[in-house]
Amino acid sequence: MKVLVGVKRVVDAYVRVRVKSDGSGVDLDNAKMAINPFCEIAVEEAIRMKEAGAADEVIAVSIGPQAAQEQLRTALALGADRGILVESEETVDPLAVAKIFKAIIEKEGADLVILGKQSIDSDNNQVGQMLAALCNYPQGTFASKAELKDGKIEVTREIDGGEQTVLLDLPAIVTTDLRLNEPRYASLPNIMKAKKKPIDSTNAAELGVDVSSNLKTISVAPPPERTAGIKVESVEELVNKLKTEAKVI
Repeated sequence: MKVLVGVKRVVDAYVRVRVKSDGSGVDLDNAKMAINPFCEIAVEEAIRMKEAGAADEVIAVSIGPQAAQEQLRTALALGADRGILVESEETVDPLAVAKIFKAIIEKEGADLVILGKQSIDSDNNQVGQMLAALCNYPQGTFASKAELKDGKIEVTREIDGGEQTVLLDLPAIVTTDLRLNEPRYASLPNIMKAKKKPIDSTNAAELGVDVSSNLKTISVAPPPERTAGIKVESVEELVNKLKTEAKVI
């Protein structure tokens, strides 16, 4: 079984981002970049399937600039077998990402696609659902548990009311939630081995996908600064402020 995993290059989750002075986007100059945390969970889950003997090959796919090879190498060091970089210097919107993945699925003959449920930069939570619709595949989104069973995959989903379990025929699309697993750290020997693993480069044109964006960013601004809190002398004063100032009761 061949498993395809998405790997997105994003600003490290522990870095405080800065907005460009003209409000056109986030300043990425000299910013530390990393694998999107949800994508890291997807990579870990695919590797565990391979270690359990359920998967034969894990292919990591990233869409972005040449520098995204760094994140693919990290995925290879974690245990993926090979990488595919779809080169793009421009931001690719979710529908175009889904179309690119569909083209790669058809080219590679993937049996299972595991994606992070969303990225921490654009925060759209759309690609997995769009990809399932384009491919006409069953989907298990917000997965907190995934288990392969007799040519199917059983996915436990995080939903508003608790959990839902679905049994999907393969090929299928799964998107990861935080509780699915705890990603491992890459060991030094595996980091060295990853340098010899292949990364194939292509682009959207070669895959026959139009990536022209239908989205337009009007402006980007940081959230307003929080005002300092105050101390109250009594419960009565607190209730009064909640009524008259905050107007929440």
